[in-house]
Amino acid sequence: MSGTDSPETINTPTPAAAEPAPAPVDALAAAKKEAADHYDRYLRSVADLENFRRRTVREKDELRQYAAGRVLEDLLPVLDNLALGLAATKQPAADLKALAGGVDLVLAQLKAALANHGLKEIDPVGQPFDANLHEALSAQPCADLAEGSVMTVVRTGYSLNGRLLRPAAVVVSSGSAKPADAKP
Repeated sequence: MSGTDSPETINTPTPAAAEPAPAPVDALAAAKKEAADHYDRYLRSVADLENFRRRTVREKDELRQYAAGRVLEDLLPVLDNLALGLAATKQPAADLKALAGGVDLVLAQLKAALANHGLKEIDPVGQPFDANLHEALSAQPCADLAEGSVMTVVRTGYSLNGRLLRPAAVVVSSGSAKPADAKP
């Protein structure tokens, strides 16, 4: 024994050795209680997940059902103005130029209402043909435009928030007209 060790430190039992070992019956009961607690938490988690799934499906259905509400609210004034224009056409002294101007205004109002909801017209006149945005109906010679450029839009295309809804139907330039070969 060295001079630094005191008799109290040598004979002092460690804390782990001071605790009595649990009885096997107590350990089994504790393990069963812990397993029951874990199983209860598992059942609650499964129930929470099922409730979340049902709520998500219900919210998705409600969103789909009422999503068009804002768009339709913005289109109601357009419907009102179309009804006023139709009533004006039935007047005995209807002015055709005034009616045409009114229809132009209603069309502009409709386009503005749809643009507020992300609808954008695709008007590619003079631009190079892009098969991702345009549908070529035919090709015609044109001295003013380079080959492969859009000459005319037959049907306007539309995109919604950057996603193509309908391609623009176009006539594409095939370049300048080539003289016909002279035949003998």
